[in-house]
Amino acid sequence: MRYLTVLIATLIASPVLAKSFDRPIPQAQSATAEFWYALACLALIASMIAVHRLVSRR
Repeated sequence: MRYLTVLIATLIASPVLAKSFDRPIPQAQSATAEFWYALACLALIASMIAVHRLVSRR
């Protein structure tokens, strides 16, 4: 009975039954995404300048 259990467990866990991994294909960035990224970058730079001015006053 023990050998039968080992045989069944081996057959169930067989790599033959496993699916192959399909690598996802990256999509190109849209113009809208590039616009929002540029806007976020400018907002980050503006906030860093504001923090710099606030800290240098004190």
